[in-house]
Amino acid sequence: MNSTHEVFNQPAALSDYNLFDTNRPLRDALKFNAPALDTAQLSQLGVALGSSAMQTHARLANVHGPVLHSHDRFGRRVDQVEFHPSYHALMRLATGAGLHGTPWGSPHPNPLPGGEGTRGEAASADLAQPENGTNSSNSLPLPLGEGRGEGSPHVARAAGFMLFTELEPSTLCPISMTYAATPALRGNTAIYADWGPKLVSRSYDPELKPWQAKAGLTMGMGMTEKQGGSDVRANTTRAEPAGRDGWGERYAITGHKWFFSAPMCDAFLVLAQTKSGLSCFFLPRVLPDGSLNAIRIQRLKDKLGNKANASSEVEFDDAQAWLVGDEGRGIPQILEMGTMTRLDCALGTSGLMRQALALAMNHTSQRKAFGKLLIDQPLMRNVLADLALESEAATALAIRLARAFDRPGDAHEAAMARLLTPVAKFWICKRGSHFAQEAMECLGGNGYVEEGGEGVMARVYREMPLNSIWEGAGNIMALDLLRALRKADAVAALAQELAAAKGAHPALDRLAAALPTRIEDMATEVEARRLAQDVALAVQAALLLQTAPAAVFSAFCDSRLAGNWGQSFGTLGAGADFDTIITRAMPR
Repeated sequence: MNSTHEVFNQPAALSDYNLFDTNRPLRDALKFNAPALDTAQLSQLGVALGSSAMQTHARLANVHGPVLHSHDRFGRRVDQVEFHPSYHALMRLATGAGLHGTPWGSPHPNPLPGGEGTRGEAASADLAQPENGTNSSNSLPLPLGEGRGEGSPHVARAAGFMLFTELEPSTLCPISMTYAATPALRGNTAIYADWGPKLVSRSYDPELKPWQAKAGLTMGMGMTEKQGGSDVRANTTRAEPAGRDGWGERYAITGHKWFFSAPMCDAFLVLAQTKSGLSCFFLPRVLPDGSLNAIRIQRLKDKLGNKANASSEVEFDDAQAWLVGDEGRGIPQILEMGTMTRLDCALGTSGLMRQALALAMNHTSQRKAFGKLLIDQPLMRNVLADLALESEAATALAIRLARAFDRPGDAHEAAMARLLTPVAKFWICKRGSHFAQEAMECLGGNGYVEEGGEGVMARVYREMPLNSIWEGAGNIMALDLLRALRKADAVAALAQELAAAKGAHPALDRLAAALPTRIEDMATEVEARRLAQDVALAVQAALLLQTAPAAVFSAFCDSRLAGNWGQSFGTLGAGADFDTIITRAMPR
């Protein structure tokens, strides 16, 4: 009897490959932005993240999402979230690589752009191995950027963050928040002295116990409320003075938070109203005496994507918290932390783009239709090349932004950090969903199916809108760009950034020449999005001139700047060097 179910012309899954060594655009961006950086640790991380074992962990962590246990069987409140073991394996790998705190754990941590640095503690050299089937390739002798390529810990960490996003972005929420919140704790020297070293430790400890008993700690944030969203000045949560102790001024917090991500973190920075206005507070989950703080988890959010991460709604019932910084100065502190998380949004979307592109390349290079491989079909080549341009431009801009955080004492870099943060967050994240949809189409129906190796594409697609929404959606970023451009040094910094590409392409020259006048004439907010788009494109083009082959730079400028492009991916002009662009982007 003949079988009717012989499987053929189906591609092998993209698995057991090195995410870093096969990512030429990322490697070239690192050479340009951090030429002294030793990338051996990134290569090792790339092996671990590309392994079938870690891919299985990523799938299981999303299939078996977090579960809230509000009460125990006797009716006592416990407010705990249970995760699948694969979630903890992923978290252990991310913290082991130092993605949550390497820049703050080096002997001389770099301060935030425009901020003041303090001497930190060295991170632990011990790496807790991931559980359940991971291998020795996950053993990283040093956190990314530590001890090698001094002066580039943010760039090294950014590259690692992008690579991890390709595997599993959901678990990176507490990683990103710990990265952003740790330097803010310098506003309370006593808390920073106790918590700082363990926030940069590479040990991962998910147990619910006092900070003194843990080798490693994580932090979350609680800013938005149901009535305000991005308008945190509308927050109603209040803080009443409750005495003073070794950590300084203590307050009782009463109110709610509408989005309270990663509620199983060890502590949170939250905003609450005081008599002096909106203020920032440190709110631990377990109090110094070992009792649970009054953080009541109401429910977990049922989200489009980001399934492995627990996002929640919470109520505070006289929860104990300590003031960080000065009363009434909560907004400036939040803006400082938001700068770091917005960087991660751009990095995360860039990583997701790269994974979607890699999946599309892997599929089309093995699947045949109409007598030849899909990747050899002229229209498919146009689509893949167009996606490759978008992915490389996103990588170039995101890594360039990370470089600015490594050089806060440089006036130009400080200005670029202020300018490029909203630009990169706006443009890269805005392109993500469209990008993922087109990459999914390259796989046909298999791309829309959740199971199996190519089921990653559906997870990438569902994740894409998050980075655009989280930490300020498009309008907030466009308005933030206008605020940055009102400073003369930002306009001059942009001109200096684009000067390296002068004369390289007429369309780029025209755009660069027009930007100062457009900025000066920006009388209203109506065209702020268009301006953010064009600043992003100009900077991306200038970067590609310095990091990519001429074929990539030329095709990017011809399409994105000169108008030889349609309104969807796959509409590059016939003169583009498709062979060079596609070969450069291949994941194997």
